[in-house]
Amino acid sequence: MTRERLTLFDTTLRDGAQTTGVDFSLADKRQIAALLDELGLDYIEGGYPGANPLDTDFFAKRPPLKARFAAFGMTRRQGRSASNDPGVAALLDADCDCVTFVAKAWDYQVRVALRSTLEDNLDGIRQSVAAAVARGKEVLVDCEHFFDGYKDNRDYALLCANAAHEAGARWIVLCDTNGGSLPHEVERIVSEVARVIPGEKLGIHAHDDTGQAVAVSLAAVRGGARQIQGALNGLGERCGNANLTTIIGNLLLKSEFSDRFEIGVTRESLTHLTRASHALDELLNRAPNRHAPYVGASAFATKAGIHASAVLTDPRTYEHVPPESVGNQRRVLVSDQAGKSNIVAELERLGISLAKDDPRLTRLLEEVKEKEAQGYAYEGADASFFLLAKRLLGEVPHYFDIERYSVAVDRRFGALGSEDAGAEAIVKLRIDGRSTISAAEGNGPINALDVALRKDLGKYQSFIEDVKLVDYRVRVFQGGTDAVTRVLVECADAKGDIWSTVGVSPNVVDASFEALVDAIVYKLVRSGAV
Repeated sequence: MTRERLTLFDTTLRDGAQTTGVDFSLADKRQIAALLDELGLDYIEGGYPGANPLDTDFFAKRPPLKARFAAFGMTRRQGRSASNDPGVAALLDADCDCVTFVAKAWDYQVRVALRSTLEDNLDGIRQSVAAAVARGKEVLVDCEHFFDGYKDNRDYALLCANAAHEAGARWIVLCDTNGGSLPHEVERIVSEVARVIPGEKLGIHAHDDTGQAVAVSLAAVRGGARQIQGALNGLGERCGNANLTTIIGNLLLKSEFSDRFEIGVTRESLTHLTRASHALDELLNRAPNRHAPYVGASAFATKAGIHASAVLTDPRTYEHVPPESVGNQRRVLVSDQAGKSNIVAELERLGISLAKDDPRLTRLLEEVKEKEAQGYAYEGADASFFLLAKRLLGEVPHYFDIERYSVAVDRRFGALGSEDAGAEAIVKLRIDGRSTISAAEGNGPINALDVALRKDLGKYQSFIEDVKLVDYRVRVFQGGTDAVTRVLVECADAKGDIWSTVGVSPNVVDASFEALVDAIVYKLVRSGAV
């Protein structure tokens, strides 16, 4: 059976750049484009040449991609011809394979946002597409607000889509710009449009304002669309775009789609999906979403003891796909709800073997439950659980003693009203009977403590030179100003290993220091330091 081809169009570098808190550098764009290309996406939209210097520079020379490289911009402005519009000219001059024009497809938007006439909007679509086709560019037209427009004025929305089609656009992309359409609506509307414009020329661009952008995109495919647009990890303004990471998993691993369609991402490339997703977050200095479908750390995690036992007997009891198919891994979490199955599974994952009838296993389970009653959470701190087990087994060397530490936070006021806040930390350690004192400055108390702790570990220093703190999370619970604080610290090293530790105390600095110390000890144990 011959399968139909679906194309995937990534807009991480353009629409994803509108995410709150995300700012791409030119180097970021090049690195992310290579990451997307490695996955096997068909189109990569690089940005908006002419709108800002960074994007203009990016399109000065096409990056070496297998994917088609797309530039984004508006159709010609009201009152101008396409040949006399600087924005259109910037698109046509860009070193790219294709051009994406955004055009209003809702009569309300034409009147209110563009303050134009309905006919002038149609002329702008025709002229802009024709100009790009004449320059040898493949053309996509994003029919903005299409579904809202179709529901309000079906005839005009279709006129906009037809204008793009008749002028020579390769793809007419139907956009749920406000993200308010429901899957069943989108499937019906796309199927109706496909009676006028061939489905192999229709695309879908969905936003996630109702949390249904992935479902909307798949519904559009059922309706006849053959291109899906979205962004890796669902980046985008407001609630984001359709999450291509999730869409790729669904298209390749769910038979309703995998039996009917083929995409540019292969099963082999799919095993790199988790790595690609996390690499993007790392580059953007964002903590990966632990609960993201397919690629999140919790996507294949089991917490309850009865579930854990079933998963260990047959993973299909609680896993809809094998985690390794997307480059993820199974995790059986250790928590106050855990049974022996959880403990054994997590120990095995961490490389520790204990028989189910080993009395130390019962002691470890009791210790975990007692610790979690105090506020510890090992389900998100695998390194601290590893150390807890190893200490119970007497397998953690005594590396150093903390004699004392102190932190001072100050704010300095300079001339002309300038202010500068900082922190200073002192850590006194005893290693092999010798005391060392390290002092460090940081932009906050935890940063200062982290630097001071790792500044001089004597003979162990070489083992921790490549350790860096990559994430820091605080949770306050059990009361008010006297509340207990839980701190989770995530560290990484040059090999790409990542580990998490936990600290608990009424004092947030003390909890943080406990987690930092555990992070260092874990690295030493894993490195074989003695």
